[in-house]
Amino acid sequence: MTERTIDVDYVARVEGEGACHVTIRDGAVDDVQLRIFEPPRFFEALLRGRRYDEAPDITARICGICPVAYQMSACHAVERSLGLTLDGPLRDLRRLLYCGEWIESHALHVYLLHLPDFLGYPDAMALAKERPAAVRRGLELKKAGNAILRTLGGREIHPINVRVGGFYRVPTLEEAATLRPVVEGALALAEETFLFASTLDFPKIEFDYEFVALTHPDEYPMNEGTVTSSTGLQLPAERFEEAFEEVQVPYSNALQVVRKGRGSYLTGPLARYALNRERLTPRARALATEAGLPDVVRNPYQAIVVRSLEMVFACEEALRILDDYRPPEVPYQTPPHPPAEGSWAAITEAPRGMLFHRYRLDAHGTIQEARIVAPTTQNQKRIEDDLRTVVARSLDQDDRHLADACEKAIRNHDPCISCATHFLDLTVDRGER
Repeated sequence: MTERTIDVDYVARVEGEGACHVTIRDGAVDDVQLRIFEPPRFFEALLRGRRYDEAPDITARICGICPVAYQMSACHAVERSLGLTLDGPLRDLRRLLYCGEWIESHALHVYLLHLPDFLGYPDAMALAKERPAAVRRGLELKKAGNAILRTLGGREIHPINVRVGGFYRVPTLEEAATLRPVVEGALALAEETFLFASTLDFPKIEFDYEFVALTHPDEYPMNEGTVTSSTGLQLPAERFEEAFEEVQVPYSNALQVVRKGRGSYLTGPLARYALNRERLTPRARALATEAGLPDVVRNPYQAIVVRSLEMVFACEEALRILDDYRPPEVPYQTPPHPPAEGSWAAITEAPRGMLFHRYRLDAHGTIQEARIVAPTTQNQKRIEDDLRTVVARSLDQDDRHLADACEKAIRNHDPCISCATHFLDLTVDRGER
């Protein structure tokens, strides 16, 4: 028996700390492990005993790249306990805030983390040295997204202006007007990015993914929608745990999520696009047609193209909201009643995919239990499935090139490893009688 082991001790150019271990026996892939070894941070435990309205600010600290997603999922979940549904300008402002996060997060991944793989550079620093214009374009896009976060959220990282029911303060007409030229410039850069990304050379590979994302009858989903899969599943966010379950693996500090009775699935840009393409904004749809992007993209390496297209969408949507904006009379809606005892859940679409929050509240509105399921937790098993195929196709390569192929396959999905870390059950057997 011959055995070959491929170890990527530290996966570079992803958020957080992880590794990859592959075992090949007798010329076939025997085992693949995406090892997330970053220590768990116990956010779910930190939420226990806190007031319901503290959840948005606490969960925003989970991620510096997509804090808005955590705030929005938290707000929507606890607002259901209050009988509160936002509409009008406040709903639009939340959508605008989410647009800012999609722009800055996608720009970061496309230019600084993913693009070097396609252009033959070891990292973004080498890319910036030889192709500075490309990196400047990415930084300008990120700057535009951050401007939206700063105006609506109070600051760019871990926004502090979001609250249950709306915002502590809403922008004036003048402040909103200053964003418009910034977003107009970002739209032009996003279009350039998409057209450039669509010309990259991609490995010829496709997967029969089960796509899972929110869908909405009237819009490309961000804050609201029905959990939908490409295999026909449809259910509201509060029933997520009926169809999906977290499983523990011994080699990772992250739980893995699977469809009950089915296995791995994919959430994120490819899933959103496959299930919601017709709800993209007009310019985004036209660009997709112009570039010959298929209605369903099954090549994970082309995720860079779909992320770029979502930046175009987010810029268009932001401009629409800014053009229609009229400041609401009050910055937040007053709940019709105090928080109701029970379990309350919501899902929004983080840049990397669906983000599930559930809170169990007592009669005083105190959080008794919290559960947060991040996109990377959901995609981890699917990433391992991708790696099996990528490795099987590359067995003739030496270990260095095979390890590089594994890293690239992981980066396709933009894993946010810090978000995925989770407390594992601990069993101690001391052999005592």
